[in-house]
Amino acid sequence: MDHGARSRLAGMTQIGMLLYPGLTQLDLTAPYEVLHRMRGTEVHLVWKDLEPVRDRAKMAILPTQTLADCPDLDVLFVPGGHGQVAAAADPEVLDFVRRQGEQAAWVTSVCTGSLLLGAAGLLQGYAATTHWAYADLLPSFGATHEPGRVVVDRNRVTAGGVTAGIDFGLTLVATLAGEQVARGLQLGLEYDPAPPFEGGHPDRADPDLVARVRRGLRPDLS
Repeated sequence: MDHGARSRLAGMTQIGMLLYPGLTQLDLTAPYEVLHRMRGTEVHLVWKDLEPVRDRAKMAILPTQTLADCPDLDVLFVPGGHGQVAAAADPEVLDFVRRQGEQAAWVTSVCTGSLLLGAAGLLQGYAATTHWAYADLLPSFGATHEPGRVVVDRNRVTAGGVTAGIDFGLTLVATLAGEQVARGLQLGLEYDPAPPFEGGHPDRADPDLVARVRRGLRPDLS
């Protein structure tokens, strides 16, 4: 009996977190740090093979499961990053995301991971969010952009940019295991943000700074 089958028989919640070259590591590692602490959970880091996958800054992340051998997932998770453009054009990746998303209980993402979900046809008719600089792209996938740190529409859970991954992880834990479990994890992680500067969202930042950052993130709009 394979490892995935043993886990399902044991009642483990199967969470699959997609890797791909050029992802933003914090999109992945922030929710990973929350989700792997939830009891009764098995978290898979999934890619085509088991060789290290490098994020945009060349940090290496080691997959634990291949796309071909990944068990049926209860939670499908997709991170964002500049590499999602190439991933969204890769038939093997799209097939995996679509297949797992169609049977998973929860289909989730952080940052521009939602655009990869959209490319796989999994956001048609859903409200979703993404990094603020890319929100205008969601309607092209049949989704409705709903501003928010975390947006839940039925079994789709999407989060905003990068650091929203912690909020996403805690929201999902509260849904799967209860609010008290999520509160305990939040306390254990000392997640009590007090950023040194105001303006971490374009609604509260200086307009000139917003424009400059947007040009850096979206040269296509320059």
